[in-house]
Amino acid sequence: MPKGSPELTQARHDEIVDACAKLYQTMGFNEITIKEIANFTSFTRPSIYNYFQTKEEIFLALFKREYEMWTEDLDSLNPSGRGNARLEFADQIAHTLELRERLLKLLSTNLYEMEQSSRMENLVSFKVAYGASIDAVRNCLKRFCPDAEEQETEDFIISFFPLIYGIYPYAAVTEQQRQAMEKAGIDYQYMSVYDIAFLGARKLLGV
Repeated sequence: MPKGSPELTQARHDEIVDACAKLYQTMGFNEITIKEIANFTSFTRPSIYNYFQTKEEIFLALFKREYEMWTEDLDSLNPSGRGNARLEFADQIAHTLELRERLLKLLSTNLYEMEQSSRMENLVSFKVAYGASIDAVRNCLKRFCPDAEEQETEDFIISFFPLIYGIYPYAAVTEQQRQAMEKAGIDYQYMSVYDIAFLGARKLLGV
């Protein structure tokens, strides 16, 4: 790590992650290189290696940030006290995921590769953010479903997190994929991020 103030180090770190996020809006994980990322920063490609050793570490940092933002969203959820609280929770958590399309896109990539190509301290930092999102969902369930037994809460978490891994590929269907499914005779029903998350949460909550 280069010498400098913690503020400068964090600013450089954030600039690299921001550049990766910008590229990821229009490019896939495999298309993006450290050279491409460097082109969107104010410093050179060799300088990036002072902060990240691999492209996967940069993506893992972006992934961590997305989990942190989702956790903030989850922490702000509260029941209104009107109507079915379980149904309200399914609606609200689905809306939080609707706002986090980049997180869902990252979840659909090869996380195994990212983790295998990242240093332990970066991986641990990512896992802390991931764990915080689990705790946030658990706390939401306590607020919305105070009658839920501990096992029901854990069953929801064990089922819901794998479910969200598959949302993006179903909701973000390209025109080429649509044409291919049509030619293959597949009657595909388009569903949005909200539709899939809401349906899944409702099923798991029994409402």
